[in-house]
Amino acid sequence: MGCCDTPGLMPVSTAISTLLENTTPLTQTDVVSLMDAQNRITAEDICSPINVPPFANSAMDGYALRCADLEKSRTLTMAGKSFAGIPFEGQWPEGTCIRIMTGAEVPEGADAVIMQEQTNVDGDQITFTASATAQQNIRPIGDDVKQGAVVIPKGTLLTPREVPMLATLGIANVTVIRKPKVAFFSTGDELRQVGEPLGKGEIYDSNRYTIRAMLDKMSCEAIDMGVIPDCPDQLRDAFLKAAEVSDVIVTSGGVSVGEADYTKDILDQEGDVGFWKIAIKPGKPFAFGTVKDALFCGLPGNPVSVLVTLHAMVQPLLAKLGGHTQWQPTIALKAKAATRFKKSPGRTDYQRAVYHVDTEGQLWVSTTGNQGSGAFSSLSQANCFAILEQDRGHIDVNEDVTIEPFNAVLN
Repeated sequence: MGCCDTPGLMPVSTAISTLLENTTPLTQTDVVSLMDAQNRITAEDICSPINVPPFANSAMDGYALRCADLEKSRTLTMAGKSFAGIPFEGQWPEGTCIRIMTGAEVPEGADAVIMQEQTNVDGDQITFTASATAQQNIRPIGDDVKQGAVVIPKGTLLTPREVPMLATLGIANVTVIRKPKVAFFSTGDELRQVGEPLGKGEIYDSNRYTIRAMLDKMSCEAIDMGVIPDCPDQLRDAFLKAAEVSDVIVTSGGVSVGEADYTKDILDQEGDVGFWKIAIKPGKPFAFGTVKDALFCGLPGNPVSVLVTLHAMVQPLLAKLGGHTQWQPTIALKAKAATRFKKSPGRTDYQRAVYHVDTEGQLWVSTTGNQGSGAFSSLSQANCFAILEQDRGHIDVNEDVTIEPFNAVLN
C-alpha cells in the first residue's frame, strides 16, 4: 500500500467526481430584469436582436468624404455636420465633405473618414494632408455583433462583463436558472452567537458567517437555520425541515467520530451516506449523502476546514446544480517555495499562503504560518492556497509548489 492509499480516506479527485455524478442541474427558471441579473446563470442562449453598431459610424473625429472626390481635389467644402445622435440629413453635393464626430452615423455614400489631425481648416474649406483608402476609420453595421448571433451561451454566470453587453443589445429581461436553495446550520452545544458573552468552554459560531458569505457569492439562496445543539431529536428535526425547503443541506460540525456527533446516525435513518472522510487537510471528516430529496454536505467543525471544504468540494457541486456550465476550477499555477512548508504524506493539503512575483517575473509562495484547522488568522492573511499533493512530504525552499490564487468567491 502506497502513502497515497490512506485507509478509509477517499482521494479528493474521487470525492469531487462522486459529488458531481450525484448532482442533477436544476431546470426551473426565473425571468429577472437586467438590473437584477448580476450573478445569475443564463437558462438559454442569448442571441442579439440587433446589429451592433446598428449603423455605420465613425471611429474618429474628422471628416467623412467620398474617396473619388478627394482624388479630384485635396480641398473640399464642408457641407454639413454629423454628431452622435444627430446625423447629417439632406442632400450631400459631390465634391464636399461632412464634419463628423466619433460614433456619429456616416452619411450615405461616404466611404472614408479622415481624422481632423490630417486637415487644414479655413472656414468651410477643408484641405486634406493625407490620402484616404476605402472604409478607412468607418465601423460597419454589425462590426461588433451580428443580429441573431449567440452573444452569451446558456449556463453563463452574468458578471460586470456580460450585463453591459446585454444593455448594449437593448435586452431588458433575462431568463435565468432558479437559484439553488441551500439550508445551512451549525451544530454544537459549545457555540454561541456573535454578540453574546462567552461562558466556560464556549466559542463563537463563525462557521455560519463563512458559509453565508460564500453561498452569496455562489449565486445561491441561503437559508440560515441557526445553531442546533447536540441533541439527536433536534438534529433530526432540523435535517427534515431543511430537506423540505432546500436543494442542498450544508452543516458544520457533528461529522467526526466523537460521542456527541449524531449526524451519521441520523443520516443512516433518514437518508443515505455516499461517503464519509476524504484525504484532504484540513477537512478530513467531510460527509456527503442525501436527506429525502436534498443533497447533504457535512462540513467539519473547525473554521478553516469549513472554508476549505466548501471551496474545494461544495463549490463545484453548487455550480453544476445551478446550471453554471461555464464554471471552471480555480486556475493552478506553478511557483517556487520561498519558505519551508511542513507536511506529512497521506492527504492533499490546502495550506494558506501568499504569492508574489519578483522583478524577473518568477512566482514565489510563502506560508502564512500556523496551519492549524482552527487558525483563521493565517487564512485572512493569505491570497492563495498552496496545494501540496497527497503523497508529498515537507517542501523545502526553491522547490516547485502548485498554488491556487483565491477566486472571486474568496476575494
